[in-house]
Amino acid sequence: MVGFIYYCVVITWMNSKVRTIYLYIFAMLGLVLLVIGGVGFVDMALKAFVFTSADEEQRVWARQPPQPYALRIDAISESDELSEEDRAAIRSWLDNYREWEETSARIDPVRSSRERSAARNLAFIIIGLPLYLYHWNTIKRETKK
Repeated sequence: MVGFIYYCVVITWMNSKVRTIYLYIFAMLGLVLLVIGGVGFVDMALKAFVFTSADEEQRVWARQPPQPYALRIDAISESDELSEEDRAAIRSWLDNYREWEETSARIDPVRSSRERSAARNLAFIIIGLPLYLYHWNTIKRETKK
């Protein structure tokens, strides 16, 4: 009987230590997610209002045209005529190029990048805040007992 009571006390003590460790780890994880989201928003604000040229390279490189159709070099060098297959491929590439031009003219790559970053940072905060608050409040409530 004494052994059983000792066993129950040891298990209860271990469970309370494991629970305490769990609560602190997840409170810290929530805090880390909040910090990551906050840092991301500060980074976005600095790029938008202070370092305004930081995203210019992205504007330039985001507008890469589609790759041209690779013509058969031997067909061009042997004769000045292109085959109907080559002409169809070139027309298809030109159509794709025009479609790409229209689409890329409507998209601001920096704005879309910032919106992606904002969504990711907001997700970190939305997940991190309740995770932190719940676990930290549980820790405070249990330490008052």
